[in-house]
Amino acid sequence: MTALLPDLALPVLLAAIAIGFVAGVVKGMVGFAMPMIMISGLTSLLPPELALAGLILPTLVTNGMQALRQGAGAAWQSLKRFRLFLAVGLVFLLGSAQLVAVLPVQWLLLAIGLPISVFAMLQLAGWQLKLAPGTRPGLEAGIGAFAGFIGGLSGVWGPPTVAYLTAIGTEKTEQMRVQGVIYGLGAVALTIAHIGSGVLNERSVWFSALLLPTAVCGMWIGNRIQDRIDQRAFRRATLAVLLVAGLNLIRRAMMG
Repeated sequence: MTALLPDLALPVLLAAIAIGFVAGVVKGMVGFAMPMIMISGLTSLLPPELALAGLILPTLVTNGMQALRQGAGAAWQSLKRFRLFLAVGLVFLLGSAQLVAVLPVQWLLLAIGLPISVFAMLQLAGWQLKLAPGTRPGLEAGIGAFAGFIGGLSGVWGPPTVAYLTAIGTEKTEQMRVQGVIYGLGAVALTIAHIGSGVLNERSVWFSALLLPTAVCGMWIGNRIQDRIDQRAFRRATLAVLLVAGLNLIRRAMMG
């Protein structure tokens, strides 16, 4: 970890900032995908641990903005409704975060790329999970565990969360808010976990802070665009981009 933040060339820094901006725009429009876009893009330029550190502060701040867009009261109601998902996910996130420093890079890339690719392919194919009422608590806990485990390893816990919210028919405005609450609390846990793991330290935190202003700016722009475009069409385009990004991560992992 002592060499986690080397002197980065200006073109690399500018490219990283641009990736943060694009991720912010997409998040502002569809409510998720910032960590997936950032980790996919940044790992093409930087070591995986530094890429993971870079997304932590932008993810933390933008999720807070999203969760509180309709006010603290609405966010609190969403928190109570999905408390089981959050509690189980938190436990698994904190546990898996400690594996980042010891897992081989190839395994980390696979842990990120596989869920992204599978989720994007299923959604583009029109598949939606249908939940029987009697099985929902157990499935909610299971999906929360999987999301937390993947989130601790990679900073990416969106795909299983979005799949679950879609499966139970969450209304659009509430889904955006719920995603902000779930991802926001996950981002707080991720920050704490990776302070403990050493991924976010006195050197890498400055890289993460560098990506924050343009990520927030991008999210603001995305929110403005969201009111003017066909959400369904853009969501499909976003999923297509995420599928390409996920497959690229798998390719890099398989090539060693």
